[in-house]
Amino acid sequence: MPTYDYRCEANGRVVEVSHRMSEKLATWGELCERANLDCGDTPADTPVQRLATGGNVIGSSNLGSGFDPAPACGAGGCGTGMCGLN
Repeated sequence: MPTYDYRCEANGRVVEVSHRMSEKLATWGELCERANLDCGDTPADTPVQRLATGGNVIGSSNLGSGFDPAPACGAGGCGTGMCGLN
């Protein structure tokens, strides 16, 4: 399942959660429930926004395949060295 980052403007927190691509979390309460977090002082109906990230997918077929991981980005690439694309 892909992972997504959501940001709550009210409290400034960014939380990473996994869910189906067809789902979208809209409130702090939904996000906290999915991430198994306490809502704290932030009201559960506070809106959250999904951040523009690539969404990471790791499937069991990718684990232990015996293949070397993709190379890190070269100079002029994405700059993070994490995507494996040049």
